[in-house]
Amino acid sequence: MSPISRGFMGRRRLVADPSRVPPGQYVTNDFPVLSAGPTLDEWSFTIHGELDEPVSWPWEEFIALPTETITVDIHCVTKWSKLDTSWKGVSVDMLLEQVQTEAEYVTAWSDGGYTTSLALEEVTGGRAWVAYEYGGEPLEPEHGGPARLLVPHLYFWKSAKWVRGLTLTLDDEPGFWETYGYHNHGDPWLEQRYQGDRPPGVARSPRRPAHRRAAHRRRRLSSATQLLDRLRTRGSRAGPDRRAARRRRGLAVPGRRASAR
Repeated sequence: MSPISRGFMGRRRLVADPSRVPPGQYVTNDFPVLSAGPTLDEWSFTIHGELDEPVSWPWEEFIALPTETITVDIHCVTKWSKLDTSWKGVSVDMLLEQVQTEAEYVTAWSDGGYTTSLALEEVTGGRAWVAYEYGGEPLEPEHGGPARLLVPHLYFWKSAKWVRGLTLTLDDEPGFWETYGYHNHGDPWLEQRYQGDRPPGVARSPRRPAHRRAAHRRRRLSSATQLLDRLRTRGSRAGPDRRAARRRRGLAVPGRRASAR
C-alpha cells in the first residue's frame, strides 16, 4: 500500500475574484498567527515626536472616541490573503486632528519593542485605523489585541500588532522588519516584499509569450551544447601533448591507473 493516500491533497485554496487578490497571493478563510503577544494590564495610545506636545489616550478614553466599522481585504507578506474582514476602530485621521506637525513619516511602535515605518500619507486620507474589534468581537491578543494598527492597502506587517503609539518623524526611520531588508513601502499589488523590489508606480515588465520563452530556452541550450563541443574538441587536440608533458615531469596521466611500485 502506498504510504501517501491519493485522497490527501492538502488544504484546498479558495477561488476568488482575481481582481481582489494581489499577484503571488492565495486566499484563505483562516486567520494565520505568526507570533503571540504580551498580556497587558493597562493600555494607552500616544502620539509624540515632531509636534509641540505629545497627546495620549488611556483605554477608556480611547474607546469613547468616534469609531468607524470597516470591511477590507488584508494581505500578508507570507502570501496569504483574507477577504472581507470586518474591523472597528478609530481612524488615524481623527487621532491627528488635534496635532500640528511638519512630519512626513510615522513609526508605529508596540509592546514588545516592535516598530514599523510608514509615510504619513499612507496612514491618512481614510487609509488607516487603530482597531480594537474584529468580526464584532474584542480583538484577541494573538491577532494584536487589545488594539492594532490597520493599514489594509499595504502588506500586513505594516499593521502593527499590540500598537501603543505613533512617533512622527521628518525622515523615514526604518522599523524592525525594514532594517532586516523588507521593503519600506510594502505594496502587495507591486509585490514589494523586499528592498529593491519595484518602487511605487513602476509596472512589472510584461512577460514574454510562452512560445518566445521556449525559443529562448532552446537557444540557450544550443549555445551551451556548442560551447561544450568546442571544449571537448580543444581537449582532444591538446590531450597527447599534455600527456607527454606530464610524463616528462614524472606525473601520472589522468585516465590511467598508476602502476604499483
